[in-house]
Amino acid sequence: MYAVIATGGKQYRVKEGDVIFVEKLAAGEGETVEITDVLAVGEGEDLKVGAPFVDGAKAVLKVLSHGKAKKIIVFKYKAKKNYRRKTGHRQPYTKVTVEKIEA
Repeated sequence: MYAVIATGGKQYRVKEGDVIFVEKLAAGEGETVEITDVLAVGEGEDLKVGAPFVDGAKAVLKVLSHGKAKKIIVFKYKAKKNYRRKTGHRQPYTKVTVEKIEA
């Protein structure tokens, strides 16, 4: 059985036992988080699709760690005007594992 969950403005297709990286969550390491924004749950003929969410469905995630992604370089310039701006950005993330999916 799999579920499509929404968190941090993104959607993820998850199964029990999956380890995924999501946008940073306000939970400490070792804590569990319940995601109730489930867009679809099931498998094959038993697939339930919400409008927009499936009633009573939730995914339980366990926080493994927090971190920052690789740095990306943001370079802006204007040709022939001697305008140069170089900045970097590291997006924070939370590494979670899917403990349980309840439909």
